[in-house]
Amino acid sequence: MSKHQYLFIDFEFTMPQGKNIPENFFQEIIEIGLVSVIGNKVETTYSTFVKPTFFPVLTDRCKNFLKINQEQIDCGISFKRLCDKLCEYDSEYETTVLTWGNLDMKVLENCCNVHDIPFPLKGKHRDLALEHRRFFGDKNQTGLRRAIELYGNKAVGKAHSALDDAISTYQIFQLIEKDKKYLLNSKPTTIGERIDLGKIKFNFKISN
Repeated sequence: MSKHQYLFIDFEFTMPQGKNIPENFFQEIIEIGLVSVIGNKVETTYSTFVKPTFFPVLTDRCKNFLKINQEQIDCGISFKRLCDKLCEYDSEYETTVLTWGNLDMKVLENCCNVHDIPFPLKGKHRDLALEHRRFFGDKNQTGLRRAIELYGNKAVGKAHSALDDAISTYQIFQLIEKDKKYLLNSKPTTIGERIDLGKIKFNFKISN
């Protein structure tokens, strides 16, 4: 029986400077964080910066928000190399890709279309943010770190660091799956379990 791999992925993207977005602007991936999990064990992690092709100069807003600099991005791998790396991970095992939200896969797909590169991930995709919202009956999507805090836990590292967020995505996955298993395995309580009958005084008379 072939091994199954869970692939937790987080991307960071380029940003326009302000509200006046250039007409031809689109988001490009500039950082990836990836966690490969096989048999409930972290097999490997991967993280690198990615050099954008069409908008190579980062805006001040992007640099300040992500706490990165232009030199880091200039030394990043190409988008094609990123896709090759994702193919390597995806092709080795039967894979399920997991992200917090659907934006990561949408941006990846759009960048592939613009670069005329085949989409590198063939495995099933699961949006954990959507699963979390449905599981708890929330109307709005909860942020990754807030979702972990609601469990009484603390997210890994810093927000908007791709690898830290990928690890945190694995963390929330474990918490949600544990809750699902508990609900599936739990048995309905009996009246005897709800009430301690030994503490109840039966005061009644039998009438003829």
